[in-house]
Amino acid sequence: MVGTGGGRSNTKADMMPEEEEEDGTMVFKLRTSAYSPVRAVVALALWLGAIHLNLLLLLASVFFFSRRDAALVVGTQLFLIFAPVNDTSRLGCNIARFVYKHALGYFPITLHVQDYAAFDPNKAYVFGYEPHCAMPLGLWVLAARVGFMPITKMKILASSAAFYVPFQRHIWTWLGLTPASKDNFYSYLGAGYSCAVVPGGLREMLHMDHEQDSEKIWQVACIRSRKGFIRIAVQSGCSLVPVFCFGQGHVYNWWRPGNKILVSMIRAIKAPPIIYWGKFGSPIPFRSPMHVYVGRPIEVKKINHPTTDEINEVHEKFIMALQELFNRHKNKAGYPNLQLKVI
Repeated sequence: MVGTGGGRSNTKADMMPEEEEEDGTMVFKLRTSAYSPVRAVVALALWLGAIHLNLLLLLASVFFFSRRDAALVVGTQLFLIFAPVNDTSRLGCNIARFVYKHALGYFPITLHVQDYAAFDPNKAYVFGYEPHCAMPLGLWVLAARVGFMPITKMKILASSAAFYVPFQRHIWTWLGLTPASKDNFYSYLGAGYSCAVVPGGLREMLHMDHEQDSEKIWQVACIRSRKGFIRIAVQSGCSLVPVFCFGQGHVYNWWRPGNKILVSMIRAIKAPPIIYWGKFGSPIPFRSPMHVYVGRPIEVKKINHPTTDEINEVHEKFIMALQELFNRHKNKAGYPNLQLKVI
């Protein structure tokens, strides 16, 4: 359960696999008894619309509100940046349940788990998810509250900058996210939580390409030098799990500034180095199909003080497993020409 790490909130019918493929892969789709476009839009706005809401409030404060009202708005925003968040509150759990049910139900999103029986509910895992794209929306299907994975305690690690956005920090905390700091990573794994992280991070946005008609389309994963999550997994003795999402690059349109100095300044504050938008220029993404593939866990021997060679060995295993997962399923996912380039 997001926040408390308790049980799942969906009905049993919602959690049952749609099918089992010939190779044993379990296939899940989020099913709701009555899909509501209105509820879906509200859930997506709560999930993804905080930045747009804050921008609108600031613009309104400058151009339309009285000084008193503008001061009240800005003061409230500043308060929400630093106000403590209780991730176990009843309000937060209800909002998280609503968002997961209706926002993920908006997408034609499918989860494919290669070896479902290999996951032990009593163990903690480190999920390495690729790619980042404009927003790693497929990652959220792994959340404990969604109920697909046999894991009852899960945290999704996100950029620390996201938790300085008023409203967003509350919503995302209730949804089971936490800032991607080293201390948080170690702490949650030590407490028995599995952690999902996007190793390539915001850097992968710099390698996104609009070209979709070439004979070979490249998806870049910037993980060759990203070994911090490997070290933490080894020191914690937690198995690594490769995850790849197909179709995520189509849920948003985007534009990247061409000025390298501007991009460097944006990256310095850990903000996305692109501008992205969905339907009608809003934060509501396009309803593009996504397929999330979860590979088999890579067993990791716990080493308190691993050497560089030991880290490199495990890191190479992860890269090879991710590449194998990608190559094995890209045709079935509908991307036969897509090539994965690890840098």
